[in-house]
Amino acid sequence: MTATRKRIALLAATAALGSVLVAPVTAVAADGSADSGVSAQAYSCTIKNVGGKKQAGYYSGNTVVPSSSRVTKAGIEAQCILKDMGYPTGTVDGVFGSKSKNAMKQFQTGVNAHYGRHVLDVDGLPGSKSWPYLRVFW
Repeated sequence: MTATRKRIALLAATAALGSVLVAPVTAVAADGSADSGVSAQAYSCTIKNVGGKKQAGYYSGNTVVPSSSRVTKAGIEAQCILKDMGYPTGTVDGVFGSKSKNAMKQFQTGVNAHYGRHVLDVDGLPGSKSWPYLRVFW
């Protein structure tokens, strides 16, 4: 059987079983290096208080801006925290797309309203100024 026929047979068998083949997506780790341990999928979120800060266990820093085109640990972390606070991020998949950015804008607007002044830029991205506010237990 040729390689092409094998692939077609595998796809047909997979479709008949009702499952989907998902190719892993190479992601970027919090430090910017390639991280093959993270792939496109829905991640579970359990927020913990670690030293007085919210953490979901995927990224513990305060500086990495999640990517809108690939899975990152920072993206998973930010989505988990936003979702825990009731902001609609969509699926927690580590890709910081339009729903996640809109949720972040709502959060940043809320922080500014809470303090009654401009504290955070409302840009929809968790950067070095927004991360500390995301991590605070309100």
